[in-house]
Amino acid sequence: MFGLFINAIVAGILLGGFYAAVSVGITIAFGMLDIANIAQPAFILLGCYAAYMLNLYVGLDPIVTGIIMTPVFFVLGMLVYQLYYHAFEKRGDQAIQGLAFFFGLLFVGEVSLVLVFGVDYRFVEASYIGPSLHLGIVELPLRMLLPFVFSLVMIGLLQLYLTRSFVGRAILAVSQDGQALQLMAASPTRIKEIAVGISIATCSVAGSFLIIIQPVEPSIGRDYIGRIFAICVLGGMTSMPGMLIAAILLGVVESLTSTFYGPSWAPAVSFGFLLVTLAVRPAGLLGR
Repeated sequence: MFGLFINAIVAGILLGGFYAAVSVGITIAFGMLDIANIAQPAFILLGCYAAYMLNLYVGLDPIVTGIIMTPVFFVLGMLVYQLYYHAFEKRGDQAIQGLAFFFGLLFVGEVSLVLVFGVDYRFVEASYIGPSLHLGIVELPLRMLLPFVFSLVMIGLLQLYLTRSFVGRAILAVSQDGQALQLMAASPTRIKEIAVGISIATCSVAGSFLIIIQPVEPSIGRDYIGRIFAICVLGGMTSMPGMLIAAILLGVVESLTSTFYGPSWAPAVSFGFLLVTLAVRPAGLLGR
């Protein structure tokens, strides 16, 4: 029983690292910019299928694909923001209409993937998907361990960029005081364009992680909509370290629940944990 408990906690920590990779983009878009991009899972699925195609036809490693495709997703994100800005934000309609815009993107993305790939589950092949490391009684599946490690690296680099560069600090400031940002010779629109580009660029990496962890089909992204917003809010909206802690906590809670009570209970218990935590600390774990 003790070994089962320890392995459940370790599995939850590894799962939390993956959740962090999935949620980091929404922390930037929603937490820092107030842009409720509920289409984020669709871009993650696009990252999954990009990794699948290059793995199938070129034999490229999925994680390598996720990394080399980030510039493409960055440009895609900038184009999405430009469309969003000119259609809604520029006219002050970014609330309900903007939300409908991203919902439409989610729907169009899912339907497009169904038309191209069908509804069959797709998977990738890599040498690390099957094996595990064994440290005493602890089992570390490489298909979970590698996404966890790369997720920490990605989040660490983004945290450095946001806190040490001018553009990064401007991203943190743009939703708080756009006029002050203009006085510093920075365009709020341009800063938001870059930020949304970064948020969607992370989907390329997160998508490669997802298809390593499990086979995917176009509707699987719906399972993550609630989780990514919950992790963003629980972490404190704008805090990368808070988001990471929240993701790991949620992963551990889900893993323990699935192990001892069954997978069907995991979502209910994890969101119950979220509500209790926010009741005690409404600003989130590291919110101000």
